[in-house]
Amino acid sequence: MLIATLSSCGSRSRVITTKEAQSRVSRSEKKLERLEDVEPEANVRVAEKIVKHAKGFEGTRYKFGGTTKKGMDCSGLVYVSFLEEGLSLPRTSRAMSLQGKRLYLKEVSTGDLLFFETNKNKKVINHVGLVVQTDRDNIYFIHSSTSKGVIISSLSETYWKDNFVMARRVI
Repeated sequence: MLIATLSSCGSRSRVITTKEAQSRVSRSEKKLERLEDVEPEANVRVAEKIVKHAKGFEGTRYKFGGTTKKGMDCSGLVYVSFLEEGLSLPRTSRAMSLQGKRLYLKEVSTGDLLFFETNKNKKVINHVGLVVQTDRDNIYFIHSSTSKGVIISSLSETYWKDNFVMARRVI
C-alpha cells in the first residue's frame, strides 16, 4: 500500500479545459489556418482593419491588464484588436511572441508584431507593439506605454531600437 501511495505522488500538471473552451480555441485556430491559405491581399485588408481598430485606442491611458478605453496595456491592445477581426491570440506579450512566423526587419509590414525586452533585470519579452506603417527608413508601431498610454512610436527611436528582440507575423 505504501508503494502504491508513493508511486502515485509524482507531480503531474494537468490542464483541464472545458469542451466550450476547446471549441473556441479550435475555431480560432481554424480561422488562423484559413488566413494563411488565402490571397495576400485578403491578409493586407485584415491587417488594415486590425490597425484601424488599434488606432481607435490612441490616447487611452495605460492600465496593467486593461483591455478597454478606460485603460489598456500593450498586450491588451494587440489582443482586442485581433479579436475584433475574429483572430484569437494569447493574452500576454511573452505568449504572443511564440505565435506565427519570425521575420527579418526588412520583411515587416502593417499588422505584424514587434517584441521588446524593456526590463534590464529580467531578460524576457515583456512588451509588444503592432506595426501600423513601414517605409524605407522606418517602422512605426502602436503600443501602450506605461508613461504615455496608447501611442504610435518609431522603431528608430533609441529606446525601442535598443530593446527590440524580434518581429513576428501572425496573419
